[in-house]
Amino acid sequence: MRVFCPKEPEGETRAALDPASTRKLNGLGLEVSVESGLGLRSDHDDASYEAAGATVTADRDRLLGEADIVLRLNPPSEEEVAKEKKGALHVGYLDPFNRPGLLEAMAAKGVNAVSMEMMPRTTLAQKMDALSSQANLAGYFGVIRAAERINRLLPMMMTPAGTIAPARFFIIGVGVAGLQAIATAKRLGARVEAFDTRPVVEEQVRSLGAKFVKIDIGETGQTEQGYARELTPEQIEKQREGMAKICAQSDVVVTTAKLFGRPPPTLVTEKMVAGMKRGSVVVDLAAETGGNVEGTVKDEETLTENGVLLIGTARLEACVPCHATQVYASNVTSFLEHFWDEEAKAFAYRLEDEILKGCLITHEGAIVHERFSDKS
Repeated sequence: MRVFCPKEPEGETRAALDPASTRKLNGLGLEVSVESGLGLRSDHDDASYEAAGATVTADRDRLLGEADIVLRLNPPSEEEVAKEKKGALHVGYLDPFNRPGLLEAMAAKGVNAVSMEMMPRTTLAQKMDALSSQANLAGYFGVIRAAERINRLLPMMMTPAGTIAPARFFIIGVGVAGLQAIATAKRLGARVEAFDTRPVVEEQVRSLGAKFVKIDIGETGQTEQGYARELTPEQIEKQREGMAKICAQSDVVVTTAKLFGRPPPTLVTEKMVAGMKRGSVVVDLAAETGGNVEGTVKDEETLTENGVLLIGTARLEACVPCHATQVYASNVTSFLEHFWDEEAKAFAYRLEDEILKGCLITHEGAIVHERFSDKS
């Protein structure tokens, strides 16, 4: 079977395969081809893919039409889907809630499409969970970006000229990105506080050496997938009142509530930003999809009237493309390995498998996922 990994769109620094994962796919008996220049923006040249056993080609359209498996990161255009081979397996981000036309095009072409965003959040699927692997890197780099932009040191320093107090970080949202942000800020010597509507994460916050902020907003909880449940308007208002006090004391605020398939919640209002200190920095990890912070502009840095810097860099994980490519490629490769039939040397569509049921969107000419089949 032939695997093809095309270059990502202009502006995307990551790739769907790195040389190490290419070598693993070759070990399964797959014939791997990559488009020339695939990994340049993540520091992998064509020679490194060739050394790993891949064929490097510039003929993108021909390989799209011949490949049995197409591996990508970003959703393809409907025009490129039309070039794919009927019966091919397409693995990558699809943005399925917002791109019904793409799903219909894939079904019409007979492409079997897997959405990496829909990977179940289970122990078995953890090594295939691309959203979590990328969020982990975003949480790390969000703190690094803040450290670059803030006009003060992060750790406490005892000097002959006096003691320099540590910078104060406030992390809002304690999911994968939030936990990594906490850990990174602590490693850099900052004083860290964190808040989440799920009391169950308090122990995780404390284990990283941070303080868990408690705000009484009534009964909360989390979904089966581990996400925070949606709050009532009254609970949101109480939450904002409590967080405003912490924001006002903080040098850096990092918001991490980036939701898949729906707009992110507004966690920090203009009023809350107006109450922050001059020179403070806010990093909004959800800027790509609308933002958690009022005033954040996607891919821009905005200085407010009271001197607070709002950082709206989208996809912060793409700022560390070498490792972002590594972990995404590992997620994709782990998925293929899990469903690989050694005897048949083919991908096994075990439709009853919980992992495949969760992420297979189209199969044999139809939209088969229960969340999207009624839109076909």
